[in-house]
Amino acid sequence: RKTRATETLLAARRTLPSSSSDQRLVFARSPPSYTPVRCLSRSRKYCENKTLKMSSSAMHALSTAAAVGPRGAPGLRARQQQFSSGSAVTASRSRAPAAASAVPVDLGVRAVAADKMAPAAKARADAAASLSPVGRGSGWEVHKFGGTCVGSSERISGSCDLLIESSKKGIKTFGVVSAMGVANKGEPKVTDCLINATEMASARNPAYADELVKLEEKHRTTATQLLTDAAEFMAYMDAFMNELQDLKSMLKAMAIAGTSTQAFADFVVGHGELWTARLCAATIRCKGFDAQWIDARDVLVVTDADDGSVDVDYERSNANLDKLFEDTGHGAAGHGRVLIATGFIARTPDGVPTTLRRNGSDYSATIFGAMLIADQISIWTDVDGVYSADPRTVKEAVCLKSLSYNEAWELSYFGANVLHPRTTLPAMRYSIPITLRNFFNQAAPGTSISDNCKVVAADSVGVNRESDMINYVKGLATIDDVCLINVEGTGMVGVPGTANAVFQTVKDAGCNVVMISQASSEHSICFAVRSHEAAGAVDALNKRFEKAIAAGRIKEVSVIKDCAILAAVGQNMCQTHGVCAKLFEALATATVNVVAISQGCSEYNITVVVRKKDITKALNAVHGRFYLSKTVLSVGIVGPGLVGQTLLRQMKEQLAELKTEYAVDLRVVAITGNARMLLTGDSDLAIDLEKWEGAYQDAPAADMEQFTQHVQDSGAPNQVIIDCSASEVVAGHYKDWLKRGINVVTPNKKANSGPLPYYKELRNIQRNGYTHYFYEGTVGAGLPIISTVRNLVDAGDKVVKIEGIFSGTLSYIFNTFGTVDGQRFSDVVQTAKELGYTEPDPRDDLSGTDVARKVVILARECGLDLELDDIPVQSLVPEPLRATASVEEFMQELPKYDDEMATATAEATAAGEKLRYVGVVDVKNGRGSVELRRYKVDHPFAQLSGSDNIISFETKRYKEGGTLVIRGPGAGAEVTAGGVFGDLLRVCQYLGAPS
Repeated sequence: RKTRATETLLAARRTLPSSSSDQRLVFARSPPSYTPVRCLSRSRKYCENKTLKMSSSAMHALSTAAAVGPRGAPGLRARQQQFSSGSAVTASRSRAPAAASAVPVDLGVRAVAADKMAPAAKARADAAASLSPVGRGSGWEVHKFGGTCVGSSERISGSCDLLIESSKKGIKTFGVVSAMGVANKGEPKVTDCLINATEMASARNPAYADELVKLEEKHRTTATQLLTDAAEFMAYMDAFMNELQDLKSMLKAMAIAGTSTQAFADFVVGHGELWTARLCAATIRCKGFDAQWIDARDVLVVTDADDGSVDVDYERSNANLDKLFEDTGHGAAGHGRVLIATGFIARTPDGVPTTLRRNGSDYSATIFGAMLIADQISIWTDVDGVYSADPRTVKEAVCLKSLSYNEAWELSYFGANVLHPRTTLPAMRYSIPITLRNFFNQAAPGTSISDNCKVVAADSVGVNRESDMINYVKGLATIDDVCLINVEGTGMVGVPGTANAVFQTVKDAGCNVVMISQASSEHSICFAVRSHEAAGAVDALNKRFEKAIAAGRIKEVSVIKDCAILAAVGQNMCQTHGVCAKLFEALATATVNVVAISQGCSEYNITVVVRKKDITKALNAVHGRFYLSKTVLSVGIVGPGLVGQTLLRQMKEQLAELKTEYAVDLRVVAITGNARMLLTGDSDLAIDLEKWEGAYQDAPAADMEQFTQHVQDSGAPNQVIIDCSASEVVAGHYKDWLKRGINVVTPNKKANSGPLPYYKELRNIQRNGYTHYFYEGTVGAGLPIISTVRNLVDAGDKVVKIEGIFSGTLSYIFNTFGTVDGQRFSDVVQTAKELGYTEPDPRDDLSGTDVARKVVILARECGLDLELDDIPVQSLVPEPLRATASVEEFMQELPKYDDEMATATAEATAAGEKLRYVGVVDVKNGRGSVELRRYKVDHPFAQLSGSDNIISFETKRYKEGGTLVIRGPGAGAEVTAGGVFGDLLRVCQYLGAPS
């Protein structure tokens, strides 16, 4: 039925002379088919009840559209999505041959081609300027306003004020407008209403009439608020209602036929721009300034291009513009009159209304700019300009001051919010700069796109390429959902035509190749396509190379799913050393694996394929490497206890100096304890360390997975988690953190003294990857014990034995005990507890387990595979008190056993010795121990005071001349936090910060 109706509609069109403006097409409904009837417009008997009346303009659009014929194109909603996503719209209309003198448009032309073309084109224009009524090249400026800029009466008024101010400065001002958008959510968008109405009508849904009601209400309300002159208001509304009636008639015809064509759709959807342009011109006149609007369909003539876009017939379009200016006196009016043209719409050489496809209004602006040879084209939108990366993903993306045409093309191809490549071509003909401006922040300078961007020569003198690297990589863009297809086989090597066969097959399958990469060995060709096209491409290739695969000449056609593309773009990357190195270094330190690489010989673009799950991290890492401080690190803190709080205070005191003096930017983004978890907000870069404690009290419940994910997704190129707890459960997360590319710093001994296989896994992940695992604080708090062992081993020395007093608590106890006559061991323990030297339960210190853990850690650093159970420990907790229920009871009962310790001390003193609680790593014999030993009073261990630690290293080199001794505070929140802070800065140093 639908097909019959369409055929009937077309048959009716063919019976009408195209020049007959006084005729009407009337459908008399006689089921089960529709019979067309020709009649004169004045024959009213055919125009009653079930008949349809159309004005001459609607009739012309309907008849010429019917002549083109149905296209079988996708629905209008799909077309709108194609416009917004950038996918090509395949057109099948019959193409009229372009005029011989029409300027060819080639997307492959670079900006350098525009440089060569521009002088000649300008010379021709200058010669004709005095003869043309347009006054080309005589100081025109073009301003294009997007839908959001004309979304309400207030915004339209602001746009008109901007145009008036431009003209008052003596500038010839030309405006281009889109259809009205919205100022608030929920309001109807004009283009959406027109598309909805067309789709509903073609589906015989009577609700299309409701869309027309919305359009009338929106424009009537806006006109009422803007057009203070009654005559202007009446003239505008009369024209609007006539056109709305035409649309109603056309939509009714579509509903009767149950179908639509592309030409119908183009005609309908273009009305939004007509209404806005007419309204803006009337508004300016109401403000007391001269203004006229221009229907772009009376000027612009376009033909279909092979890529689904359109090419401009400049000869005919310029001739139309000349005639329009001559007939209307626009040229003579000069800057005293504002001209406002409709964006998005044009006509074919046959006079059929059409559109400029994707970014049509922007394209209109640059076309008119080229036809006027304007000095400047400004595109007014709702963002400050083009950003170095997507600000929704990269919080610290910066607005770029300038881009070359080449850079804009490259970024646009990869989905950045830049002008479509075809949009820049008209401006390039005359080297006209295009500036993207924010209508809602007019103080922002915007981003200028031109061919005047400075190119720094590879051998420039006085250029600091390290500090100026931001000048080389202008922007980063991504394509987030692609598949990588690989065609591989030894039979491809040296065989001409293989690549042609591959890509011809992919083309015939209707798939677009996004990126290509091929090894010089010719053994394989890999390329990226959109994920939804991958299956079709693989099936087509398998069918095409079926015999070659069976014969083994081609091994396979494989696909890697869930990939994403990251592109670094910059014209100044050309012949600049180190750009690739820095990009891949940033990806490596962020533990992002590169699947494929591509770079053209122009060197404007470096493209890498990574896993889709890594694209956010990759984008932030590369952006941070080129645009931020040299080392930016997101920090998560586990355990905001005494050590954690002290560390946060130390970091707060040093943040400013680290950033200014060492280019290190530390951002605490998450703090978690057992019960609560404090995370940065969506707009925050870091937690305010001045106020974190108050915010932490009101924080939500702790969730370690959410905490970890938040740190990983924080936006900085690198991340680190610092575990200041003593939790074995938290230590169990280290492996996952390291595998996810998060560096780990900890004073928590549980992981490195725990099960040996787990410890080895952690060290292997560290060795084989780019993540860092530092734990200096596990043995000597702030003393460099672990690093000393590593330095000795790395330097080729051989450790024989490590012996030391590793517990600050026990060091204080035995340095104090026996110095005063009558002093009891239990009294010294009580004093140490009161001073905060011991754990809440002193048995944790007296048991020797803490020292045993440190012995295990050092033994493993020396290459010994020891478990905690392999270390014999002499506990200082009396046997009967080890099972005591409470700390209070233990402290009450401890004095009963003072005699044992007093006797041991007296015996040592009588022999000229002192008691010391030590840990020993006997590397030579492969064992360790923790015990109470006696040392001569002149031994370094016997001369210790306070809570200091002391460690002696006997090595192959440090033996005959004396052992290597390290002494200093080994306990306390300040020194422990200081040691952890030192490890954090070591991570920064490994990530590239200066030492």
